[in-house]
Amino acid sequence: MRKVWLASTAAAALIGGSADAADMAVPGPVYRPLPVVAYFTWSGCYVGGNAGGLWARTDWTDQIPGDPSFGADFGRQTVDGGLGGGQAGCNYQLGGWVLGLQGDYDWSQATGNSANVVFPLLSDQSSIRSLWSLTGRVGYAWDRFLLYGKGGGAWERSDYNIAIGGFPVALTAETRGGWTVGIGGEYAFLDWLTGFIEYDYYNFGTNTNTFVCAPVTTMPFNACGFATANAPINVTISANVLKAGLNFKFGPTAPLLARY
Repeated sequence: MRKVWLASTAAAALIGGSADAADMAVPGPVYRPLPVVAYFTWSGCYVGGNAGGLWARTDWTDQIPGDPSFGADFGRQTVDGGLGGGQAGCNYQLGGWVLGLQGDYDWSQATGNSANVVFPLLSDQSSIRSLWSLTGRVGYAWDRFLLYGKGGGAWERSDYNIAIGGFPVALTAETRGGWTVGIGGEYAFLDWLTGFIEYDYYNFGTNTNTFVCAPVTTMPFNACGFATANAPINVTISANVLKAGLNFKFGPTAPLLARY
């Protein structure tokens, strides 16, 4: 009887040990957190500077009352030169999309001249002194690279003169408004420093500018060669700008986080 009891106890211990070993051999499920990837955030504001080149076209048209050449094309100037200035704005990032508002101002020394088609002794000269704009921006970001488009209102300051032998005999100046569109790419070198390259097109339409010509008392014509002292002339302007610059970013610097 004692042998039977010992055999039963040994069998029970063996079965229990096997069950414990089986439980230990099959681990339960392990849950690991998804990896977190940090992305640069374009949200925030910035201020910076830029430099580049300006290429413009100005067309002059005779609007002098009673002039036999009224409505005639006086000629076209290619106006080009360097420009430089600054910009400031703010961005807000929604996922990969970046929305922004920017203002910029650039000084320019772009000049051009051409011989007057109707009055060959005269030359027509145009100078663009400054450009500024207020635009909205829409872009898409791939981490630290942003591709964007922009558009909005623009203004320019120009000087014009009519010259004989290179000596100005009539001057006028104006500030006019228009519109601009552009495209650019921007890269964040550091969390607080970005660089960009941008192309912009400006259109300022047509405006009538009145040139006041110096009188010549011994001749029926004034120094401009016209029979009237005031010479209204239509000037049409469009411009292209290519520039590069740096922006100093301030505001949020915490990265965007995405789980995969």
